[in-house]
Amino acid sequence: MNRELKKLVGRTLKSQNLGVLATLEDNNPYESLVAFISSEDLKYIVFTTAVYTRKYANLKNHPPVSFLVDTRSNSARDFHECVVVTALGNAREIVRDERDENLRLYLKRHPYLEEFVRSPSTRLFRIRVKKYIVVSEFQNVSEFNI
Repeated sequence: MNRELKKLVGRTLKSQNLGVLATLEDNNPYESLVAFISSEDLKYIVFTTAVYTRKYANLKNHPPVSFLVDTRSNSARDFHECVVVTALGNAREIVRDERDENLRLYLKRHPYLEEFVRSPSTRLFRIRVKKYIVVSEFQNVSEFNI
């Protein structure tokens, strides 16, 4: 993998607090805005959801997902300066031993979500990223497998 591309993905993921999670519901895409963290090695993206949501049901029924993060500012400059990162992978609920460390890291980045995250109806999920697709400078597309 290109070192500069990996740095660009890492910077983009670290610079944003929210991403768009795309799941599958009855053969149709369903998108949700979620707070997230990513692992240093870019292999994982972690997010939370409540058990009573469509998102949760979709994740349980169809683990393949895509996750989009971008640096847009809603200005004309975005056409040349915005970076869009799409991660493709499979999501699964984090349980037991892995949960505590992932929860600690998640709350370090998103302390304002502690009440929601610690609710008995909230679950922590992790996407195991298989591939990143990166769009920069309006139409420069690159990709790499993890």
